[in-house]
Amino acid sequence: MRSLNMLKIKRNDIVYVTTGKDRGKKGKVLLILSEENRAIVEGINLVSKYQRRTRQDQPGGIAKVENPVAISNLMLYCKACDRGVRVGVDTLKDGSRARICKKCKEEI
Repeated sequence: MRSLNMLKIKRNDIVYVTTGKDRGKKGKVLLILSEENRAIVEGINLVSKYQRRTRQDQPGGIAKVENPVAISNLMLYCKACDRGVRVGVDTLKDGSRARICKKCKEEI
């Protein structure tokens, strides 16, 4: 298992789905499940969940909910390249580290 700081995909990143029923779509990462190497992505891997009405103001019925996706099926999305890309880490002049697109060398 990888620790949370080893993953190249982080919360609020825009990712591109490489395999599965949602292949080719992109979405924002809502949550990282590091223990399982999975991520919940907005609008990706939607499943129908049957919800019961538990309060007066809450509707019951069928709701669409995002299920976790394996991190290995996701790539970071580069706006400059307009596609999913491989990611590298570059050390900046001030000593901080930044993720870069390996194709166009732009910071993500």
